Amino acid sequence: MSDHPLASRFVVRHPEWAANATIYEVNVRNFTPEGTFRAFEAHLPRLAKMGVVIVWLMPIHPIGKLGRKGSLGSPYAVQDYLGVNPEFGTLDDLRHLVQTAHALGLKVLLDWVANHTSRDNALITEHPDWYRHDAQDQLVPPVADWTDVVALDYTNPALRQYMENSLCYWVQEADVDGFRCDVAGLVPTDFWDEARPALEAIKPVFMLAEWDELYPSGGLTWEEFNSETQLLERAFDMTFGLRLHYLLDRIAEGKAQLSDIDEYLAAEREKYPPSVYLMHFTSNHDVNSWDGTEYERLGPLALPFAVLTALLPGMPMLYSGQEAGLKRRLAFFDRDPIDWADYPLQDFYTKLLQLKKRHPALRNGDAASNFQRLATPAGLYGFVREKNGSAVVVLLNATAEPLELPGQKTLIPAQKGLFDVFSGEQCTLAQRKARLVPAHGWRVLRTRD
Repeated sequence: MSDHPLASRFVVRHPEWAANATIYEVNVRNFTPEGTFRAFEAHLPRLAKMGVVIVWLMPIHPIGKLGRKGSLGSPYAVQDYLGVNPEFGTLDDLRHLVQTAHALGLKVLLDWVANHTSRDNALITEHPDWYRHDAQDQLVPPVADWTDVVALDYTNPALRQYMENSLCYWVQEADVDGFRCDVAGLVPTDFWDEARPALEAIKPVFMLAEWDELYPSGGLTWEEFNSETQLLERAFDMTFGLRLHYLLDRIAEGKAQLSDIDEYLAAEREKYPPSVYLMHFTSNHDVNSWDGTEYERLGPLALPFAVLTALLPGMPMLYSGQEAGLKRRLAFFDRDPIDWADYPLQDFYTKLLQLKKRHPALRNGDAASNFQRLATPAGLYGFVREKNGSAVVVLLNATAEPLELPGQKTLIPAQKGLFDVFSGEQCTLAQRKARLVPAHGWRVLRTRD
């Protein structure tokens, strides 16, 4: 970290428990037929067994009724920052969920919507000067088609203090471990910089920003995108890896090459020291509902790219229903329970996430871990992550034909014993079976430590 030219600017100290973490996004409304905290809580042991460390709950606050979309509205139209949506349960139910998670070694983040509120939030009448207004003195949405919400104005010091106090309230009252912050780059960075120390004074927290400074300028049409927010320097542990996410979509569409991932990784290292976390995923609530499931967007590459996003440098994220092989878009504004179908991909994700959680070469933000790209034929992508002789080899085949990794010198000597994480077979890279990757398949090998 100290060798990176910008390292001294990045001062966030990550909680130790985040170093080997995977994050899991919970759509409480649709996770169970009941759509409640208590019903979801029953899944926590299963998630812990999978290897999840951080549980991110989509917004838990009461939802506005004025201008509501659908029958139940968007969770991101917050009516009361200090309240709990009765659809999900009570504050005590939330506290119980957090306590249960902590007993299992899990951490809990709340989704925080600091940029805007519902149109019937009491703050509108109590503090109209906390909101942005147009030339006709009318409230304005942050984005034209977000008609159910109106934008807050962070030039007002009283709003900043209220929002900081509200964040602290949930750490104090529910013992949550941090926040996922909606469109964080639309809120002034200096607000987040001031809020982080206030939260840290209560307990160590983890802060995730919905933003990506690596995303090409102008690429997002629904916001005034700022690629120089400095969110990761003082306030946030992690941002979304949007650039990689959309690159994987383009690869699946045939509009980009697997080798373009190298350009992405180079851009990441140029901008950030290794201590910075970026979150990688094949689905989330927005992607699933509006862009399509990973099977719609990625086709036969859905699972190979799940392997990639789990094992590249960065923190992997799963969305509700991925371990069920969910192949439909969930309704965003209405109840639409997930059909878990006996969790057909539970074992697949358990192998990946437990490897991520336990392997020393896969720790997040570790400058001492080596990453080596393997020389591969077109259509095959391979890399090694190694630390102190303990390594993981990852191979992905994006074609409809089997492909073989050529023999080569890598961080793993050919004679060193390897273990196939998915098949359980012992092998070495000197053996063709270890280098042969099936069509639209993958191979993950680790050293037998």
